[in-house]
Amino acid sequence: MTWMKLSFQNSNSPLMEQLIFFHDHTIFIIIMIMTTITYMMIFIMKNKFINIKISENQMIEFIWTTTPPIILIFIAMPSLHLLYLMDEIKCPILTIKIFGHQWFWSYEYSDFSNIEFESYMMNELNKENFRLIEVDNKTIIPFKFNIRLLISSDDVIHSWTIPSLAIKIDAIPGRMNQINLFMNRPGMYFGQCSEICGINHSFMPIQIESINLNKFIYWIKNF
Repeated sequence: MTWMKLSFQNSNSPLMEQLIFFHDHTIFIIIMIMTTITYMMIFIMKNKFINIKISENQMIEFIWTTTPPIILIFIAMPSLHLLYLMDEIKCPILTIKIFGHQWFWSYEYSDFSNIEFESYMMNELNKENFRLIEVDNKTIIPFKFNIRLLISSDDVIHSWTIPSLAIKIDAIPGRMNQINLFMNRPGMYFGQCSEICGINHSFMPIQIESINLNKFIYWIKNF
């Protein structure tokens, strides 16, 4: 159904879960505001017993002056909490360097000497592959562990984005940005470059495979 596609993707990280909660929290506040204002407008338009000679009312002025800041505080506090969580990196067991190119991604596992590869979109038409988002070399990452991502670019500005993990970080030439990654469960997760970077911008998919630690160690040994 179309209406079921209007929400976020299923989350696979604690941060994405918190972002969805914050979205629902904010929408609830907005609905209450719109409901109150709509009721007041209808009440004023239909009520014929309005004293138009009243020039002031200190209580009403106090309410409409203090209520908006209180509402903004209820929105700002969880928002600031999430902003700090996005920048916090606690004891990562693994560091991955990601470089954006026109128009592919390259990955380097900094904790290992010989693990470095490039990731291109697959052009083969195969029923088993997802069109335009499947890559030839997937990024293998263990779940239930904190992982640090260092992201930069080799030419123009790109944006490494995976919606289900709440990750969207710019890859800027000459600058190294970092972000924390934590996944709750195994699976395959997709994303794309979200910054217009040239003629083939839409052909820079990202594919991550989340596996358990034992399989990850086996993949490292047999790379």
